[in-house]
Amino acid sequence: MGGGTRNQMSKLTEFLKKEKILHLATIDDKCTPHIIPVWYMYSAKKIYVGTNTKTQKAKNIKVHKKVSFCVDVGVSAPNIFGVMGKGTAKLLREKSIVNRVAKRILLRYFKSLDNKSARELLEDTDCIIEITPKEFSNWDY
Repeated sequence: MGGGTRNQMSKLTEFLKKEKILHLATIDDKCTPHIIPVWYMYSAKKIYVGTNTKTQKAKNIKVHKKVSFCVDVGVSAPNIFGVMGKGTAKLLREKSIVNRVAKRILLRYFKSLDNKSARELLEDTDCIIEITPKEFSNWDY
């Protein structure tokens, strides 16, 4: 009993840990939505995105903590699957945390941090967006 829900959550968790692009929607100071694809990491039931405080998404989160997100794959059945959710976001600014989390995120996309692009991205990352999901929904076809 209730196994389906747990099973569904583990499928969502697996999917979020495997996929590489998350579409993050934030709200600006004029209450206009802003959506952007980002690299991310899903860990301990939270979503982490490395960025720079000068970016629109970081500025938006300072104003509005509510975000929504979507990760999806496939264009034709039966290979379509997606997860979307809502949550609250905050900016982590402490250098040691930012550096540690940013490295973990980048290692999902680069074989090593010796890569020039990886080094530049790491250098440019001065904050981490930490999203605490409040609800998930998913679809498949």
